[in-house]
Amino acid sequence: MTQDDLFNTNASIVATLWAACAQHCPEAMICIISNPVNSTIPIAREVFKKHGVYNPNKIFGVMTLDIVRANTFIVELKGLDPARVNVPVIGGHAGKTIIPLISQCTPKVDLPQAQLTAITGQIQEASTEVVKAKAGAGSATLSMAYTGAQFLFSLVDVMNGKEGVVECSFVKSQEADCAYFSTPLLLGEKGTEKNLGIGKISPFGEKMIAEAIPELKASIKKGEEFMKNMK
Repeated sequence: MTQDDLFNTNASIVATLWAACAQHCPEAMICIISNPVNSTIPIAREVFKKHGVYNPNKIFGVMTLDIVRANTFIVELKGLDPARVNVPVIGGHAGKTIIPLISQCTPKVDLPQAQLTAITGQIQEASTEVVKAKAGAGSATLSMAYTGAQFLFSLVDVMNGKEGVVECSFVKSQEADCAYFSTPLLLGEKGTEKNLGIGKISPFGEKMIAEAIPELKASIKKGEEFMKNMK
């Protein structure tokens, strides 16, 4: 399915689910993994606003799958310990809006430009590769379940008092030139405690952000327009 196919299938379904959440569990943390996340998060905001219970600190677009893929590809390339590698992924959750900040990888990784460009493309197009490998019969399932659980466990940890938990998430933001953007977030008992921002990035990272913004804005607008037209 294309991103448009996903939107046409999921938009009304998720809007209905979030209306129920707004009515029956308005204080809950809402973790949204339904694609296209770049559009479904704006829909969620409008639904919760409509019901008068919108809290931007409690609505999260789960894009942890991109981070796990970025970590995995770096581990395979450099022979590193998977438990120690962390590549922040900012921007959005589709194609070129997925911006892996390999320059901020822990531990530090240096790649020549050609290799950096290649692995970035691999991360951005990984979901397409999975669909091709399954011959169109499905998409990422186990990896998506794993990463959704990972994000959820982080929220459970902070709700139980753990400190210093950071996850990248697509949220309402002022960190870039669009209304929603993924960056590392410091999580707390009440949701987002602090947006840690983009941080210091390379010229390559700046270029990726500039290329992603128009697509992000179009996806965000699509979600907002859906809610305006929804009866």
